[in-house]
Amino acid sequence: MSRVGGTAGPAEDDDKGQRRPNPIDVHVGSRVRFRRMLLGMSQEKLGQKLGLTFQQVQKYEKGINRIGASRLFDLAQVLGVSVEFFYEEAPAAEATAYAQDGVTDKADETTIVDFLRSRDGLELNKAFVRITDPKARRAIVELVRSLAEGDNASD
Repeated sequence: MSRVGGTAGPAEDDDKGQRRPNPIDVHVGSRVRFRRMLLGMSQEKLGQKLGLTFQQVQKYEKGINRIGASRLFDLAQVLGVSVEFFYEEAPAAEATAYAQDGVTDKADETTIVDFLRSRDGLELNKAFVRITDPKARRAIVELVRSLAEGDNASD
């Protein structure tokens, strides 16, 4: 007898018999993490505000546990965003089709967004926008560009 929230069907099982996170759950979780990090909030602090453990916040952020509607509403309130924020740039069938057809713009955009969501990307961007000297900013961009070109030359 099957029940809602029971074990995953064969299409959702991986080699070890564990359910793979749904891509939408992973996306929503990554948006929670992105916003939390943007605010400089720890998983523990977010958990306290929601009455959760930091381990539960981790599971939400990784998409391992689904976030229910009321919890998503609470997260939006605590993180100061709309519920829609968590679904922005969500994976869609069209995005998958573009990737399969070899269209690279979407892949490039995804790489950039993933970088901006990372700890390094977030710290780099926060620091960069505090630089007020336009010449210094341009020099940093040129430095990063030349370092990236040097890395590509060794491939």
